[in-house]
Amino acid sequence: MAEAERGGPMAMRQSLNGRWKFSCAADPASRAERFYEADYDCGAWDDIDVPGHIQLQGRGRPQYVNTMYPWDGLEDVRPPAIPRRNPVGSYVKQFRLTEELRSGPVYISFQGVESAFYVWLNGRFVGYAEDSFTPSAFELTPYLRDGDNKLAVEVYQRSTGGWLEDQDFWRFSGIFREVYLYTVPEAHVRDLQVRAELGDDYAHGRLTVDLELLGRADSPGEGGRAELTLKDADGNVVAEAESRFANGRATLAADAGRVETWSAETPYLYRVCLSIYDASGELREAIVQRAGFRRFELRGGVMRLNGKRIVFKGVNRHEFNARRGRSVTEEDMLWDVKTIKRHNMNAVRTSHYPNQTRWYELCDEYGLYVIDEMNLETHGSWQKMGAVEPSWNIPGDKPEWRGAVLDRARSMLERDKNHPSILIWSCGNESYAGQVILDASNYFRERDPGRLVHYEGVFHNRAYDATSDMESRMYAKPADIIAYLETDPAKPYISCEYMHAMGNSVGGMHKYTELEDRYPKYQGGFIWDYIDQALIARDRYGREYFAYGGDFGDRPTDYSFCGNGIVFADRRETPKLQEVKFLYQNVRLAPSREGVRIANRNLFANTDRWALSVKLYRDGIETFRWTGEASVAPGEEAFVPVRLTDEAAAAPGEYAVHAALMLKADEAWAEAGHEVAFGEGRFEVAAKADDAALAPAAGTLRVVEGDVNIGVHGDGFSVLFSKQAGSLVSLRYGARELIEAPPMPLFWRATTDNDKGTSLGFDAGLWYAASLARRCTGVSLEASASGGEATAVFDYAFAISAELRVRVAYTVRADGQVRVRMDYSGAAGLPDVPIVALSFKTSADYGHTEWYALGPEENYADRAFGARLGLFSRDVRELPSPYLVPQESGNRTGVRRLRLTDGCGQGLQLAASPAAPVECAVSPYTAFELEHAAHPYELPDVHYTVVTVAGRQMGVGGDDSWGAPVHAEYRIPADRPLSFAFTLSPVDGAVAARG
Repeated sequence: MAEAERGGPMAMRQSLNGRWKFSCAADPASRAERFYEADYDCGAWDDIDVPGHIQLQGRGRPQYVNTMYPWDGLEDVRPPAIPRRNPVGSYVKQFRLTEELRSGPVYISFQGVESAFYVWLNGRFVGYAEDSFTPSAFELTPYLRDGDNKLAVEVYQRSTGGWLEDQDFWRFSGIFREVYLYTVPEAHVRDLQVRAELGDDYAHGRLTVDLELLGRADSPGEGGRAELTLKDADGNVVAEAESRFANGRATLAADAGRVETWSAETPYLYRVCLSIYDASGELREAIVQRAGFRRFELRGGVMRLNGKRIVFKGVNRHEFNARRGRSVTEEDMLWDVKTIKRHNMNAVRTSHYPNQTRWYELCDEYGLYVIDEMNLETHGSWQKMGAVEPSWNIPGDKPEWRGAVLDRARSMLERDKNHPSILIWSCGNESYAGQVILDASNYFRERDPGRLVHYEGVFHNRAYDATSDMESRMYAKPADIIAYLETDPAKPYISCEYMHAMGNSVGGMHKYTELEDRYPKYQGGFIWDYIDQALIARDRYGREYFAYGGDFGDRPTDYSFCGNGIVFADRRETPKLQEVKFLYQNVRLAPSREGVRIANRNLFANTDRWALSVKLYRDGIETFRWTGEASVAPGEEAFVPVRLTDEAAAAPGEYAVHAALMLKADEAWAEAGHEVAFGEGRFEVAAKADDAALAPAAGTLRVVEGDVNIGVHGDGFSVLFSKQAGSLVSLRYGARELIEAPPMPLFWRATTDNDKGTSLGFDAGLWYAASLARRCTGVSLEASASGGEATAVFDYAFAISAELRVRVAYTVRADGQVRVRMDYSGAAGLPDVPIVALSFKTSADYGHTEWYALGPEENYADRAFGARLGLFSRDVRELPSPYLVPQESGNRTGVRRLRLTDGCGQGLQLAASPAAPVECAVSPYTAFELEHAAHPYELPDVHYTVVTVAGRQMGVGGDDSWGAPVHAEYRIPADRPLSFAFTLSPVDGAVAARG
């Protein structure tokens, strides 16, 4: 090992990661029962990688279920009985001890094994453990021999512990975290607790370190001593202390004076340097532990950090990798912590189990608040298909489960207690309530009074309300939260899960974040969740795709319910992050023509640490920029005047003022120039009266009304309307045809996951039918007396309602522009409309888009707060978002202009008035093709570019994905008339280059 060669702490550790010999059995009866014996030959066995899941290495199949137990309907068992079908993995590793490990006691640490396992060394039984997500360690010293040693591990997928691990995730098994051997000095600090506390002034620190030794009779426990040196981030000594051991224990305490405090905004860490000496004064062990001075408390019914009211801008995070499952890497964790920080999230809940130790170290270093959650979920024992039915709930009040549950609580706390990032212990997730969980909560309080305790399940059984120090709810609607907060409650409120981010979601998030300023006891929430739990698989043609439940033949399953991430399974950012970043930002910027009003909602950080940038755009083109800085103290507001140059805002047009705070220098989580806060203001400069009028088009039109078609022809262009088809059928500029399928009214969008959760297809499926079939009831033509304009009007009726009417009018001008207006009449007695739009196809050759709209990412009526007005470009193939299940995506609101061009820069422009912008989506697929594809590979080959122009589309919602409707203000009542208009015109290469 390279670490051993270098010496130091890593020389006392020997990794056993890598290739192991492996055999897999479908059940215990068929396993290789005597494989652990020293003379049992496993040389012909297959190899398997450790760490890693058995099911992701070609043995067995992964299974995804949410609330039900994975054997539901397959075996009739109740806890603590174990299903008969219980896959067993038999692992063997041959190793020789490194030189550094031969002189002392040797232990083995399994950082994570799912879900229960036995260990043998050289044929002798070592031990047994369960609890998949905290380490298990065993001493190997009595069983070691010189030369080769045979380590045997037998892993069971099902165990009594499995009844406590009914989380919403893929069901795997195996040794999925690292395994290593280690030794310790003859005198060893077996337990270390660091308490870096703040005084009542929240400025002065006191450090207390408790030590417990494991050692021989001549160890420091018999007359030895410990020395402590506290160093700041620059290596300066801040405080020192010394203590002698008594009965193997010592406590060191030191006043640190005025300290730099730890928070997510300023994650300042000190180094606690400990030296352990024996009675003769010989140094036996040296330890360096990082610590952060902070104080987290519940005061006045409000959670406070370092005296300030905290708001959790959080996310739930599973450990996940699309190829490795829960066996995540250092690179995965670094990517996650940086992405979370870059998008203004300040908190993570480890849903629903303790994570790898390295994750907490990164949260300490980068600055994230953590709810550390113990490995407990028994969802399927008390909730069936959404109904609360705790007839056989565990652990409940059952004393036989108390030991297992408290062991999990202790294992988490004792491992993680020294991390300043952990503010709250959580008693697990969705396990109803009872005395056993209350006992776990009381254990946390007694063992670690410097943190609070969380548990949401008491919402369903208030007899155990004392389990949680805060009111925690899942997927409570804003109105429900307000109702609670209006009662002047004793406990503060958080949503441990909210904004169910399944597919195209996170609409209406602002309704939650707006509560931050209204109610002091509203203290934020944690989005569900961080990453899509989708696994890489191959379709029948060998192409990789993201698979969800059921794709591996796994039954029972909950199918695509594993796709709830604000990042995709391959860690690409989803468009949803645009909204999250904006609504979670701590600084609010309100720019105008005169300057920028800055409200600093940070608790500890002044805005002078960032650069302030102001840019002015006219119709999307930059006309002015200014960069400076502003010093606004945390919790304060100020106005920073910024004088625009006279010429910058002189010309008529629509102006947008963009203000941003950006990093001045590189941070660990982002490079200099990264935007940490953004705000936009808009104003218009009106044209003079003689400029404002639309000049009549020069030239004349030739109108030909045939028996079937109406042709309108001008200089270099031709427009054809069909009485038979009932629409515009040809728009030709020069030799280029821009209409492949005629524009038709559209009232249906490909249902999102949230739409399916509200049964949109059942309740509003008639709009699907209306979009596929309509009757053109009238065609009329009107030409202007000057010959400069001609208008073709189409009236449509629909079978779903005799009252419903749509009129689409196309006004062709002599300059080649075509003005389109759609009037939707509205009709009583119909369900809300998903979308009111006009949709058509053009050639897939027109595969590039340029937008003057709200962007840059997709946005919707209820998810446009994070969008900004500007010029954006993207290829058509990039516009649909690759959600796990194909669905509506790629929409932009506030569209003033859209250009659709080919490789030569030629194509079509769509324009709307800034006072009445439209919504647009451009996609290679129709709404109906998306609707009927369960996976992206089921979509057809691309032949067209589909353009959908909407007067309005309903929001996407996000309160939950199983029944919560889009909020009323973001729906489209069927009985409300709606009109919109836009203009079509040609784009040639020169125009595209200029724009």
